[in-house]
Amino acid sequence: MAVCTFFGHRDCPETIRPRLRAVLVELIERHGVEQFYIGRQGAFDAMARSVLRKLEEVYPHISYAVVLERLPGPRDKAIWDFSDTIFPEGLETVPPRFAISRRNEWMLRQADFVVTYITHNWGGAAQYAEKAQRQGKTVCNLASSRRY
Repeated sequence: MAVCTFFGHRDCPETIRPRLRAVLVELIERHGVEQFYIGRQGAFDAMARSVLRKLEEVYPHISYAVVLERLPGPRDKAIWDFSDTIFPEGLETVPPRFAISRRNEWMLRQADFVVTYITHNWGGAAQYAEKAQRQGKTVCNLASSRRY
């Protein structure tokens, strides 16, 4: 079973939604991706979650999980739906300032494919997209005209 994860800037335009959906359909239908892991740090992650939620209705054999960087507190539980989340073993001991990067490392280790939305070469999303390429993962940047 192939796995896909996502790295993108916190802000992204709603206009990329159709391209995101098309890329995910291609990954499912042509590349056998059945598992998706998403973060929860911004608009790109939220959009990926939303698209996957709808695709799960069309492709019931796929699944996705929002990968938490820390355990939720009481306030989080009041405003966030945790029904589609996972918390990787070992992250509970990570200091808060390193939690997102450790979570991203975990997601990258699981992935065969990485879908990104990268418009500039600095920041965490760009760093993990570059790492994915160095590790030989198949990377698709929705902000670029190249497919894969």
